[in-house]
Amino acid sequence: MFRTTDVGAPIWLDLGTPDTEAAAAFYRRLFGWRLQSAGPDAGGYGFFMLDGRMVGAIGPLTEQGATSAWTVYFRTADADATAGAVVQAGGEVRVGPLDVFDQGRMAALTDSAGARFGVWQPKRNTGLEVVGEPGALAWTELYTPDAGKAGEFYRSVFGWRVDDASMPGVTYAVVSAADAGPDGGHGGIMQLSRENLDAGSGPEWHPYVEVADCDAVFATATANGATELVAPVSAPRIGRLAMFLDPFGAQLAVITSESS
Repeated sequence: MFRTTDVGAPIWLDLGTPDTEAAAAFYRRLFGWRLQSAGPDAGGYGFFMLDGRMVGAIGPLTEQGATSAWTVYFRTADADATAGAVVQAGGEVRVGPLDVFDQGRMAALTDSAGARFGVWQPKRNTGLEVVGEPGALAWTELYTPDAGKAGEFYRSVFGWRVDDASMPGVTYAVVSAADAGPDGGHGGIMQLSRENLDAGSGPEWHPYVEVADCDAVFATATANGATELVAPVSAPRIGRLAMFLDPFGAQLAVITSESS
């Protein structure tokens, strides 16, 4: 399992949505998450709590033209330097870098293929308080039209290790922070097929949440307004996984890992 303390690893996760109350109620039904306000000056932003520990956050849409989506933030020691590296590698800085009160420094970024992500330089807020347990972030995944170029981009920005894990018909790589251990992979890069691209899929990051029962959570999601993308399916040596759009269109995957 990855460590949020490693530079380049996932450290934060938040949902932008047009209706924070309804979205929070949806995720409470799925994962038992409780919404805790970040305060009167936070513009409607709040934290998802599970048994008193932060597992993510939620807020209203703030960027012009934005649609509901989950954003994965990767840890950085210097948000300004990382933003500069993104531009140097052909990406874009959409927001920031800027200080979020005394909590940390962030930037909203876009990679060279158009996938959106963020970086977080922690101060008082040191990031997610639990990962890899049921109800918490377990994995991150990038869909992209060119996995090789994406690997080069993120290697240059974060120094990630990019290890080929392709299977017949699927181009895939596992990514790890430079200081991660041998089992410290935190995500994957999957190349979109021509069929995916023709069907309208585009470059994007999405998180996987660990769950005790993938099928049960998927059934609850679709019964409460989610749209099926991938019905529950077993992946050898990985676990059972599914993917859906929440009622407002944000893409999310759930997984019951084989080890769990």
